[in-house]
Amino acid sequence: MLFDLRGRGRRRTVRVLYIGLALLIGVGLVGFGVGGGFGGGGLLSAATNSEGSNSASYQKQIAKYRKLTKSNPRDVSAWENLTRSLLHEAGGEGFVTTSGLTSQGHKVFEETAKAWNTYLALESKKPSLELSKDMLRIFGEEGLNQASQEVTLLQVIVAAEPTNVSYYADLAELAYKAHDTSIGDLAAEKAVALSPSSGREHLKRELSEFKKNIEKESSSSSSSTSLPSVSGSKTISSPSGVITSTGASTTTKAKAKK
Repeated sequence: MLFDLRGRGRRRTVRVLYIGLALLIGVGLVGFGVGGGFGGGGLLSAATNSEGSNSASYQKQIAKYRKLTKSNPRDVSAWENLTRSLLHEAGGEGFVTTSGLTSQGHKVFEETAKAWNTYLALESKKPSLELSKDMLRIFGEEGLNQASQEVTLLQVIVAAEPTNVSYYADLAELAYKAHDTSIGDLAAEKAVALSPSSGREHLKRELSEFKKNIEKESSSSSSSTSLPSVSGSKTISSPSGVITSTGASTTTKAKAKK
């Protein structure tokens, strides 16, 4: 069933469908003259003037911010805008097919990932939540398929939205997939604690089974190359405290009350 939200992919699909429907309704109202936007003529009257302009505009923006980041490699705003422009470019239909990314798609997605990682290194304290969510598409299964990078993104997201059960559950599954058990266990614990009492046991069992399946796959395929775990100290903000995982050691620190 489409609205069975037990799987990470299904939850994400439902979110995308709802967002898509909202955008479609909004574009329809504005495009046909309801609420303004095109001087009463609507989208149809403006189509001939706007066709193809977005792609050209993104290329100009990309070239502009490439130049700025090259002249000043520590310009946070330039790296953020370059990432944003590349994300728009990466949304082109010609970059992704049913079999995965095209060769040109790989280039665009890789450059977007590089721009984001540079921006994140410069703006590590409070990176853009909007960009963090958008980058999930770049590093997700439909994109570069880099689970460890998705783990880093989701840590940024749950720090900004510490009561979102869905993101904690996604973080747990992706951390297990990236073979970072410490973060996976902590995220799973948070997801279960934050979920409604009626669904806690089900979610706990689901995440536990996912972890076991990943461990089985890893042990049964000795020749396969595992995804790299997230290195360094990682912090996940939550209502009850700050979770820090460094390598094999894991600690939980309660936030000091102001």
